[in-house]
Amino acid sequence: MQTLLKNGLVVDGSGADGYRGDVRIVDDRLAEIGPDLPVADADEVLDVDGLVVAPGFIDIHTHYDAQITWDRDLTPSSWYGITTVVLGNCGFGIAPTRPKGREVIARTLENVEGMSYEALSAGIDWSFETFPEYLDALESGGSRLNIAAFVGHTPVRTYVMGEDASSRAATDAEIARMRTIVREAIDAGAIGFSSSREIGHWGAWGRPVPSRVATADEVMALASELTCAGRGIFGIVGGPDFWANDLPAVAARIARPVTFGAVLTGRGSGDKREDERRGKAMALLDQSFYVGSNVYPQITCRPIVHRVVLRDPVCFYKLQSFAHLLELPAEERESMYDDAAWRNEVIAEMNEKRWGESTWKNFSVAESVNHKDLVGIPLSVVAVQQGKHPFEVMVAVARGDYFQTRFEQKAANDDEVELAQLLNDDRTILGLSDAGAHASQLCDACFPTYLLSHWVRDLNVLSLEKAVWRMTGQPAAAYGFSDRGRLEPGLAADVVAFDATTVAHLPLDRVVDLPGGGDRLVARSVGVEHVWVNGRIIRRNGADILTNRARSAGRVIRDAAG
Repeated sequence: MQTLLKNGLVVDGSGADGYRGDVRIVDDRLAEIGPDLPVADADEVLDVDGLVVAPGFIDIHTHYDAQITWDRDLTPSSWYGITTVVLGNCGFGIAPTRPKGREVIARTLENVEGMSYEALSAGIDWSFETFPEYLDALESGGSRLNIAAFVGHTPVRTYVMGEDASSRAATDAEIARMRTIVREAIDAGAIGFSSSREIGHWGAWGRPVPSRVATADEVMALASELTCAGRGIFGIVGGPDFWANDLPAVAARIARPVTFGAVLTGRGSGDKREDERRGKAMALLDQSFYVGSNVYPQITCRPIVHRVVLRDPVCFYKLQSFAHLLELPAEERESMYDDAAWRNEVIAEMNEKRWGESTWKNFSVAESVNHKDLVGIPLSVVAVQQGKHPFEVMVAVARGDYFQTRFEQKAANDDEVELAQLLNDDRTILGLSDAGAHASQLCDACFPTYLLSHWVRDLNVLSLEKAVWRMTGQPAAAYGFSDRGRLEPGLAADVVAFDATTVAHLPLDRVVDLPGGGDRLVARSVGVEHVWVNGRIIRRNGADILTNRARSAGRVIRDAAG
């Protein structure tokens, strides 16, 4: 099959200036790129005049590990010109998992990644146990997009240690077994090993996620399997022994690239003003990187905004007082809010951590049945009007909606002055979309359309060419996707054609389409006209193609990061 795209603005993913030209696709490869290519022998000629033709976008930070087993279309990512997604971030995933460990893994994802336990229970096709079997299952099931996957520390530790994984250090024999499993995963095609040291990552029944309990020596022992294999990238969420300033030495020690998340703007404690917080993100970047350090600090181009219910209050997970609530399954948590002594404990901790007006102004009611008059008003304002603490306002509103109220929290990354600096700093890499996670709370999978509309077209902070490089050539080089990320003859034909004047995403929409009747937030796209994955067209004229051929266009990438 030969397809010729005529008269597009070719932006090739290298960062070089775009030019008017044509792109020829033969079967699954890019065959020829340049001006005025001959039409002869083409099975299809598509006039893309007025559109940008670019490599397919790459999302390096998703949590589709479970969703891919029931959603081969990988929505909503497939709506935005994304052609490759990376699973297994932050040390999480669903393989390896023994049958008796499935509930622990699902409950872990429920707490730490905001996934619906009901959806996980009803939707995951457990046709595998080991990580190699998991990759084989993904390959045989087919997918619309290309898939690459980390092997995660938490499932590996759980597989070896069972329930002890969240409570104690591993023995030498257990670490040796974990190393064998990581190496088997790398040999089978995992693109790397990932872990988390984040103190706010709580797993099943309110316990620390297993990777947090591991010693630093264990983490390094498992990461060193990448050194032994001579391939792979180490992904880490920072925490004790693995802060940003530790990572250049970690990368040097394992002689492999390291990526970490995340460098965010607007972060600070208590009532610090925006101008006092500004500069902290750039300082963190400076700590984590020096020339030749082989470290890739992840950023995101969108403000992080959660819509949460009090059954799953991710906004409060770093508060120690909430550890008691997390011990309960989500469906049993409402009763905690009736405990006045516990509420007072929460408020005391919030006061100790200086949760004042500048914190609570970032909370508001987003979706409510019985309190529509409060939608969009900062809780700091409502609290003053009612003479209550903002947390008591939240609880009262939630009770009035039978705990179905969605509260919006502007959590971080809302300082656009400093974020513009990060986006223009080539030491950073775009990540942290969290696609597949927190599905009922946010939808940041749409970062490509946001980058192109907000930062390129509206604010002119980035050039079109640099924005495309950010989503194609740069992540492909960092992750070792040697045959993707650029428009170059001989490479895989992952291609997107979009209208730079209209590309955007529509407002968030809550849909009920998860297994078990779960809901999620999605945002449709406009301006993403045509998409090819390995030479197969999966989107035409702004609409998905729903044939089996399109829905199996993707491949499991097993030879990356060499």
